[in-house]
Amino acid sequence: MKKLIITLLLAVFPLATYADISVQLDSHGKIVLDKAPIDIHDKDSLQRGAKSFADYCLSCHSAFFMRYNRIARDTGMTEEAVREAMIFTRDDKDKPSKIGDLMKISMSENYAKNAFGGAVPDLSLTARARGADWLYTYLRTFYMDAYRPMGVNNLAFADVGMPHVLWDLQGQQKAVYKTVQQETVDGGMQDVERLDHLKLVSEGTMTVEEYDAFVTDLVNFMVYLAEPVQVERRSMGWKVLAFLFVFFIFAYLLKKEYWKDVH
Repeated sequence: MKKLIITLLLAVFPLATYADISVQLDSHGKIVLDKAPIDIHDKDSLQRGAKSFADYCLSCHSAFFMRYNRIARDTGMTEEAVREAMIFTRDDKDKPSKIGDLMKISMSENYAKNAFGGAVPDLSLTARARGADWLYTYLRTFYMDAYRPMGVNNLAFADVGMPHVLWDLQGQQKAVYKTVQQETVDGGMQDVERLDHLKLVSEGTMTVEEYDAFVTDLVNFMVYLAEPVQVERRSMGWKVLAFLFVFFIFAYLLKKEYWKDVH
């Protein structure tokens, strides 16, 4: 009877968060990045990502090239909503930061070096430097490593110094290895341990699907953060191409008119 009850409970309440994250490696043993399903035109996603960035990133990482009121203008949020959701810092006079201020943090470089062993990088241009796929993979592939100072490692950033600040959302993962045959320098074969996948061993507050969606919104905002004008730039690009196409027609007809006696 007890086994029957457990079986029924598992059928009704499946452990959706306990899932394996497959890992693809190239011929050199490096991880193949997952494709980030982002859409910078999705303002709802950008608004959720901005709130997540403020909650989980902005306490340690600055975004020094961005102003709060620019986020309000581009994402469709009101300045009041941005002020309530994102502005937690104060200026030298202990007054709250203004909506037009740059996205700075209160943490000093000396404190960061003592706490983390080095200065905490600014995240303004991380998406351009690393790419959206790298960020998406990075935020999903932390795993427990007792040999690291923070107790975690990362597949996309080996020996990372940052703690897994999203562990309460995702849960905790461990690396699972498999034994494979590898050719030696003398032509023989030997057994080596190679990373196979990450296994979720403790639950977070989100399911795997919810956490992936959360990371997607966060990465989406960071892609916008790295180049806020990109939506406008791409829209303008199509207009410029259309103008050049029409101009080419008139230029060609004018050329034929000028050169008709020569030809």
